[in-house]
Amino acid sequence: MRVVIGSDSDGMRLKELIKADLIDRGFTVVDKSETASEDFVESTLAIANDLNENEGSLGIAVDGYGAGSFITAVKVKGMVAAEVSDERSAYMTREHNNSRMITLGSKIVGDELALNIVREFLQANYNGGRHQVRVDMLNKMA
Repeated sequence: MRVVIGSDSDGMRLKELIKADLIDRGFTVVDKSETASEDFVESTLAIANDLNENEGSLGIAVDGYGAGSFITAVKVKGMVAAEVSDERSAYMTREHNNSRMITLGSKIVGDELALNIVREFLQANYNGGRHQVRVDMLNKMA
């Protein structure tokens, strides 16, 4: 699976930890901020645009609190994203909402929790079915 990641300066350390874990587990990782982006808008837009160009890829944006990256991501047409700080929400946003990106706050979640969140997000599959009506509504909004 191809995973696109990025961060601002607040999220850089956590992004690097996540990136190393993903590479160790055999994922193809595309890092949109090899050096920290000046702010979360730049790094999040780079991830969202890449995801829109590469269907089947999933994304992870990291900033200080996760909220800024989330606000940015959902302004991109066709992007369904979720700000998460627990494993279950990460799994369910993929399974029920077909989220293609999660945002994490490096000042909110610790290292182990962040790695567990990413694992849950990436192992979940979109269920479709009754959830597709909602996903279609979301995709029409932005």
